[in-house]
Amino acid sequence: MDRIAIAAALALLPFSVSAQWLGYPTPGIPRTADGKPNLTAAAPRMPDGRPDLSGLWESETSPYRFDVIQDLKDEDVFRPAAEALFLKRAEDLRRGNPVTHCLPAGPSAIFASGSTRFYRIVQSPNMIALLYELSGFRQIYTDGRPLPKDPNPTWMGYSTGHWDGDTLVVESAGFNDKTWLDMVGHPHSEYLHVTERFHRTDFGHMQVQVTYDDPETLVRPLTTSVAVHYAADSDLLEYVCNEDERDTAHLVAAAKAAAHPSQEQLASYAGEYQFREGPAGSAEFFGRTQKVTLLHGQLYMKDFPLIPQTDTRFDSTAATIEFFADASGKVTHLILSAAEGDARYDRKP
Repeated sequence: MDRIAIAAALALLPFSVSAQWLGYPTPGIPRTADGKPNLTAAAPRMPDGRPDLSGLWESETSPYRFDVIQDLKDEDVFRPAAEALFLKRAEDLRRGNPVTHCLPAGPSAIFASGSTRFYRIVQSPNMIALLYELSGFRQIYTDGRPLPKDPNPTWMGYSTGHWDGDTLVVESAGFNDKTWLDMVGHPHSEYLHVTERFHRTDFGHMQVQVTYDDPETLVRPLTTSVAVHYAADSDLLEYVCNEDERDTAHLVAAAKAAAHPSQEQLASYAGEYQFREGPAGSAEFFGRTQKVTLLHGQLYMKDFPLIPQTDTRFDSTAATIEFFADASGKVTHLILSAAEGDARYDRKP
């Protein structure tokens, strides 16, 4: 089993299949004349007039769960020490991913990174609970209390919430520094402050905007967003992570180069590439645009290193990247091969 296949298999360990249940209709939700859930009906409200966010929700397949850096303008957002730690984790093929070792996902659970995409919201006047399919949970206190000034660091942090019109604003702090912001290994410190904005636009759709602010690892706040959809007529499945060090320690090793392309050849691969065809899951998970850069002799795709296996094929996190050229030697496209299949990205002019 080659290194990238091992990395891909390891990356998939913490995930369960999409939630499937017994087909029992969700009671009390709006339905169309043919009995299907009416996801465009008006959003429900609590007795106090606030939006009721309760229900089972499914996060869209977002590339942010893989890598929080998706916009090219954010590539320089991490401080040098944090970037160096990220690159060390990349070279080590993310063997220290806490979720892989059955530890809590921390702030990355917002995008269901390291768990399934399903979570249940249970809302009461003074508290909102989020129940994740990977057996994790969060408590958001909406009774007016402030965030603790010096909280005891925990895996999931401490959260308080308030309403800004029809938007629930959640402030979280008190995270330990053992978790990652995403699957590829971007770090955070115990000074991390997360702000989430939940806005339910109608019965079946909600937008969640997330801002990370961490003076130890970020030069400025980083904001991302994801759409979530009401998962009607379904339920959470029990998921138990039972991998341990004996199961995971031998699966990964440091990424090693098997070839040494010239600097001229590496430079010929630099550029921007746009998704053309292939599995939709690849475009959603890895992103529809890829930027390849050469920095200090190392080739990167977005912000993670590409390790040469031949002059044209490179290993990366959970994927293999191969570059192709025309008869004149001009690079035309790349193929990103992952568990979802092969996706073609064409080089932009």
